Parts: sequence; structure tokens; C-alpha cells
Amino acid sequence: MKRLVVGTGNAGKLTEIRRKLEGAGFEIVTLRDLGLSVDVEEDEETFAGNARKKAAAVSLAAGLPALADDSGIEVDVLGGRPGVRSARYGGNGLDDAARNALLLRELAGVPAGKRTARFRCALAFAAPDQAPHMEEGTFEGSIAFAPAGDYGFGYDPIFVPAGFDRTLSELGAEVKNRLSHRARALDLMKLWLLAHRG
Repeated sequence: MKRLVVGTGNAGKLTEIRRKLEGAGFEIVTLRDLGLSVDVEEDEETFAGNARKKAAAVSLAAGLPALADDSGIEVDVLGGRPGVRSARYGGNGLDDAARNALLLRELAGVPAGKRTARFRCALAFAAPDQAPHMEEGTFEGSIAFAPAGDYGFGYDPIFVPAGFDRTLSELGAEVKNRLSHRARALDLMKLWLLAHRG
């Protein structure tokens, strides 16, 4: 079975990717599994640009096909922020809870109808002998007034998916694995991989 290197150190993302790509014909491995380390500066202006850059660097370092994503949350009333800076919002010293608190402070006084937001994921597949392939997924919703729930990571505790009245952290794995931005991008990528794995 061919190996596919996933360019993430995020355990939550890795679990989602392994689950979604099961049956696609690849053994999913990490850079750490291969004894490698690749430091890619995420300095592009778009999620797609960062994902493409990471996937190409990981594939080059490993000499294997690679998959990398860049994802984050866009809040409409904030002009799309945090956007590509989602994982580093407020500075590198903040953890998930602190970033959530910062975002909620920025939205203080903003009414429910104006708190629309979406998660966006750009997913890139790169291989030594071919041009990168991209897939994207979005997940519409709004920002809650306070964090709630214990499942997930990142902004999940303050994101209420469209059509629901609880946060993604409260809704748990079943909803996230079916509807999230990354789930949608991975579903599309799996179909592409199955069609092109020959």
C-alpha cells in the first residue's frame, strides 16, 4: 500500500484525516513517523496558498505523496478575520481558549443576527511527479456568545453550525465528521484519490 504523508502536527486534524481517507488506498503516515521535520512558514495570503506550499514541501522532503491543509474561521462582521491567521490569532503565545476569548471580546455587543461566520478548509495533495491538486470545503454558521462543550479543538466551542442551536463542541464527532469544512474537503479529495490512484 502506498504511503501518504500528512503535513500536520495537530492530533485532532490527523484523526479526522485518517478516518475520512480510510479505504482510499493509502497508509497515512506523518513526518514524525518517518523521522523527518519540515518547517514551513505559512505566509501566503490564502488558505489554498498555504496548503499548496505545505504539501509541496512535505512531499519534497519525504519523496512521497503528501497531503496538507490550511483552515480557519472567517467572521463576517470582522471583515473575514481571523481568516488565514486563525491558528496564530492574537500571537503565537495564545492557546485555543485564549483565542476564543479574544474573538468573543471583539464581538462584544454584536447581536446574534450579525455574528455570521464560516470555517474554510483548503486541502492540497502534492506528489513528486505531478502538479498539486486542490479541494476546498466550507461550513457556515455563527459565533456563540460564550464557549460551550468539550469535544473538538480550535474554535469549535464558540461555533454554532447553521441549522443547529448548539456549538460544534457540544454537537460532537458525528456532526463534525459529516458536515465540517475539513470533512467536505476530505470527501472530495478521497473521491479524487480513488479516481487517480492507478
